[in-house]
Parts: sequence; structure tokens; C-alpha cells
Amino acid sequence: MAVLDEKTLADPVALTRALCDIESVSGDEDAISDAIEKALTGLDHLTVERDGNVVFARTDLGRPRRVMLAGHTDTVPLNDNFPTRTEGDIMWGCGTSDMKSGTALALHFAATLTDPRHDLSFAFYDCEEIEAERNGLNRVAKTRPEWLAADFALLLEPTYAGVEAGCQGTMRADVRTTGTRAHAARSWLGSNAVHSAAEVLNRLARYEARKVTIDGCDYREGLNAMFINGGVAGNVVPDECVVQVNFRFAPDRDEAAAEAHVREVFAGLDVTIADSAPGARPGLDEPAAKEFIAAVGRPPTGKLGWTDVARFAALGIPAVNYGPGDPNLAHKQDERVEIPLIRECAEVLRRYLTAEEGA
Repeated sequence: MAVLDEKTLADPVALTRALCDIESVSGDEDAISDAIEKALTGLDHLTVERDGNVVFARTDLGRPRRVMLAGHTDTVPLNDNFPTRTEGDIMWGCGTSDMKSGTALALHFAATLTDPRHDLSFAFYDCEEIEAERNGLNRVAKTRPEWLAADFALLLEPTYAGVEAGCQGTMRADVRTTGTRAHAARSWLGSNAVHSAAEVLNRLARYEARKVTIDGCDYREGLNAMFINGGVAGNVVPDECVVQVNFRFAPDRDEAAAEAHVREVFAGLDVTIADSAPGARPGLDEPAAKEFIAAVGRPPTGKLGWTDVARFAALGIPAVNYGPGDPNLAHKQDERVEIPLIRECAEVLRRYLTAEEGA
């Protein structure tokens, strides 16, 4: 296993590679959590605690503002892309973009920044890439909300070194069609539920998604079929078919409004909401957010996707996404990160966390 020693912690690029070379597919984060906890425990400027595979650290310097830096430690399953390799300015490997290059920045500053101008909190958490009930940040938000208390939060998700504000909400719905079983040789005696699912697909094909602008940030919605499940046997007309639909909704809709919209689209059909998570509005009017955007030096955009920014928003904490990875490479076999962007993000964060007000 990669060693998170003092030299590695001092270099965000080396630290990215070290974290990526610790296998940590969702649900198997013991080793990476152990390594992070060991790297931070004993540092004089930090208080370090652990809850399961969530490692939390904080400074208590009496500063007037507290800033949270958070990153998840898990990855999607490996796909012949482990361990890492580098070619010129590119680092290839599982987790390089989503999001160990960002998590490495949080760990780098946790270990090395002893005199920040804000008090800092750091959350390194597990199971972000799978169902919400297993998400480590979700768990501590319920059981240890004081850990997440902050005036502003930076979620170091991949944004290609730009600020992505807020996030879309996400909802999963099962749209069910039913019929009557019959022998395939006498199919006219039954009613084929799979054929009836054509109505679901036709409505999706005709669907026109909204594009919404909030605080200058664009959010594009999407309603799409993800899975179709139906069939009994090779000689039986199926009596049930389920089309699983995913709705990505702009943060001007809450979950109730999103559900109402899905039910409206599929009016007359059997709809069951299987899972949902709210979006988060940009929150860019907060002074801490404005200050960070100024440090980055480019206009923010809306986050097309769901992130744990929504969890901070639910706690009343303004938060944005910011990290060196390219979100378009997340979960891909050829996942990679541009090394100069790791260094650029590190420099932006260092300026923001250490510069005097108004400097």
C-alpha cells in the first residue's frame, strides 16, 4: 500500500497518486480510511476523530469563520485501470478524476496548513458512489451534525478547476405496465405487458427537458429510461414490465414538485418513486462564496449532476463544487487527471485559505 508520509503529504500530485493506489471501491474503504487517520493523528494543529470509515479533522484557532473541505474516498469498481500510471502531464487511473485528486487537496491542506486565516474542518467519507443510505456524509449529518457545522463548504468534486454551483436533484421512478399471462403459442389469450411499455418509451421520446437559469447558472433537466425488466419464460406472454426512469431536476424544484412532474408525465400509468435526493440552489450571494469565486477568477456554472453539496445545503451551509478532475471522465475506464490542474487548484485554495481579507 502507498505510504502517506510527510514528503507525500507535502505534494498534492504525489498524494493524489498515493491515494489512487489504495484500492477503495465503495464499501471497501477500511485501508484508505486507516491511512488518512494515521497521517493526521498526532498533528498538533488538528483534532482528529473517526466514525466508521469517516475521518474528520478540525482546527480550533478562534477564527471568525469556519470553512469545510470535504471529499469522498471511494471509487466505482475497477476496470483495468488500477494502479495509476503517468504519461507526461497526465495521471491515469481509477479515482484520479472522481475524486481522489480533490480529496488529496483536502488532505494536503489538513496536514500542512497550520496557520490558516479561517478555522478549517475536513471530512473524508465513504460510500458516496452507491445508495444514499450508506453514504458516510449522510450518516454523520444525522448522527454527528456538529462535525459539519461551517460557514462555507468546498466539496472537492471534479469541476475541471472551475466553480460548479449547487447541483441537480435526482429521482428514480419505476413505471409499471401489466398484462395477462398466456402461452406464447396462443398469445391472443393474454395481454403482453412488455408491448404496453412502448407507451412509457414513447412518452420519454417525446419529452422536452427544461433548461433553467438560477443566479446566472444553467441547469438542464433530463428524464430517461435506465432499465427495462420484464418477462417470465421463453414461452410465456409476460404479465408485468417495469421501466426504471431517472429524473435529473433543476434545483428550483423540490422533491415533491419533481415527483408531481414525473407523475404528470406518466399520467394514467402505475408509478412508484423508488429513490430521490434533493438538489441545491447555487447560494452564490453568500460572502464566503463570492470571495472564493473571486479567488478562482472565472464565472461559476451550474453543476450538472448530484453531489453532496445538497447535504450541506440541507443543513443551511452554503457550498460549491471545486476540484481538478474532469467530470466528463468520471467512472470511465480511461479516467485521468491533468497534473497542472492539481497544482492550479492547490494554488487557488492556498490563496483563499491563507490570504488576508481584501488582499
